[in-house]
Amino acid sequence: MSGKGSAYGTPANDTSFRRSYDLKEYAEKAKVRESAEREEAKARYEAKLAGKKYYKPATGDETHTQARREILDLEANVGKTMLVPAGAGVGKRGRGAGFYCSACDLTFKDNIQWVEHINSMQHLRNIGETGEVKKASAEDVLRRVEEVWERLQEEKRAQTVTLKERLQIREEEEAKEKEARRLKRQEELARKRAEKEAAEKIKVEYGEDVRVEGEHDEDDMMAAMGIVGFGTSKKK
Repeated sequence: MSGKGSAYGTPANDTSFRRSYDLKEYAEKAKVRESAEREEAKARYEAKLAGKKYYKPATGDETHTQARREILDLEANVGKTMLVPAGAGVGKRGRGAGFYCSACDLTFKDNIQWVEHINSMQHLRNIGETGEVKKASAEDVLRRVEEVWERLQEEKRAQTVTLKERLQIREEEEAKEKEARRLKRQEELARKRAEKEAAEKIKVEYGEDVRVEGEHDEDDMMAAMGIVGFGTSKKK
């Protein structure tokens, strides 16, 4: 063992470059992991004796199950070559050739098993869902209908190829924009009318001595500058 110091002036030896580990910390982590594995094995055994299927226990952070928004592409890997680890063809556990679920670390050889798995309670629990569906309100149904209708209209617009159809779609969009601007103008006029009526009501109730905000700003500015008023040469 060399007695020389390191480049930073600290004592060094032949193994000082190696990373050191906290054995107590890793022993505690291993203890916790083994305890969790024993609890899971016990729960699996009890579920098997009761003739039930074991599911991952809920943590309370799960969300309601929702319908899939995307279409399952079951033909994405057709005709492609995949590199899989040795021994991946044995059983479902681990990544192999086929439909792989990263949440459950399982591989399925055909699309029927794959679809059944992603709809199963095991998969839903692993992705943080309860398997229960939230009851939709009337507002939710209306919003969903509007979303579907808008999507269908987008698909219809994307499929148009003739100039006549494009011009017709453009005219419909311009009509919608014009109607939206008209409604906005009406709302603005109604707001201004309401403000004016409120100001007139204040004057009627309290007389002309009441100060309406912004009405006498110019007079106040002139008074602050020492200007009482401007004379006029006009004869009465």
